[in-house]
Amino acid sequence: MRIVYAPKFIREYKKLPHKTQIEAEKREALFRVDSFDTRLGAHKLHGRLKDFWSFSIGFRYRIVFQRGEGEVVYFYSVGNHKVYQ
Repeated sequence: MRIVYAPKFIREYKKLPHKTQIEAEKREALFRVDSFDTRLGAHKLHGRLKDFWSFSIGFRYRIVFQRGEGEVVYFYSVGNHKVYQ
């Protein structure tokens, strides 16, 4: 799997608390092995984000992503529930 990080994702990631960044890296490693691992809570989004998916970083934070062609995944946004707005 190849993950492409959107500039927005990179900016948002840098603003996360350090502990959350560490947890996000652990979740990404799990995602790389099995993007549907139940521990991630990955789910398809609805409404204006209907082309995207999301998975959890603990209780408060989420990563919004989109599946590309083949093994490519685009990480678009990371943050609290405001990423859905």
